[in-house]
Amino acid sequence: MRLKHADRVEVLAPAGSTASMRAALNAGADAVYMGGSRFGARAYAENPDETEFLKAIDEVHLRGRRLYLTLNTLLKDREMERELYAYVRPMYEQGLDGVIVQDLGVLSFLREAFPGMPLHASTQMTVTGVPGAQMAASLGVSRVVPARELTIPEVREIAAKTGLEVEVFIHGALCYCYSGQCFLSSFIGGRSGNRGRCAGPCRLPYEVRRDGTRVTRPGEEYVLSLKDLCGLYALPDLLDAGVYSLKIEGRMKSPVYAAGVASVYREYADRYLEEGRGGYRVEEKDIRFLKELFDRGGFTDYWFYDRGRNPGKRGGPEAD
Repeated sequence: MRLKHADRVEVLAPAGSTASMRAALNAGADAVYMGGSRFGARAYAENPDETEFLKAIDEVHLRGRRLYLTLNTLLKDREMERELYAYVRPMYEQGLDGVIVQDLGVLSFLREAFPGMPLHASTQMTVTGVPGAQMAASLGVSRVVPARELTIPEVREIAAKTGLEVEVFIHGALCYCYSGQCFLSSFIGGRSGNRGRCAGPCRLPYEVRRDGTRVTRPGEEYVLSLKDLCGLYALPDLLDAGVYSLKIEGRMKSPVYAAGVASVYREYADRYLEEGRGGYRVEEKDIRFLKELFDRGGFTDYWFYDRGRNPGKRGGPEAD
């Protein structure tokens, strides 16, 4: 079964488990991204083992959809030399639709070892503009997931000047630091986010002091924990900017979350492509529904419109 408008825009849902994969596909996702047993940035998700992953590829293809492997951590030399080829080969032979990569060494290895397999530059690669995207393209990448800190005009420039497919995070958790550049978890507890083991210290409360005096007031202790992204209001501008894939964060969240968020963005993407801006209106009931699925005190549209402002202050999802 081919989904409506799947050739013009992709709704890409998280699959932290096979249950989440099925839920997202049933809700209308065109594709899912999933980690296997190794080298994924969510080591603590319910990632399938090798046999289950191969079955997942077949199941997704029977539905006419796509499955991308997250291989988006930094690898050690011995892992590349002894483990990487054997790990990826069965998936490649099974018809894997693409691999999401952070490590440039891994990217080069996969390009040589598995010809024809689509390679996607992960947001962990921290591509922040046209030069970075062009470099990724020269290394064999067919799709780029830019850093989440870019504005829509910057995303538009990447799409226009590189010819790459552009995938943008449109909903879900945000990191305080540039993706791929945060070492807080590693420094504090030895669990590296670049090895898929982030402990999420940015979600903890902190007491901030200046010259020995506490400056955080009661209720303000979560100084590093950002609100979740909601891109419903920005969706028309993103699609007009040349974005192809609308990516939902959440491989650590439940199948209910994956299905619920995918269903909302499926509906709104189709609505815009069918009716244009004249028929595009975000209904508050859908914002409430998304908050009921997961809420960190409201939503933000982050830097989509203006890097010089406080995220979340623009008309749309409230900041408070």
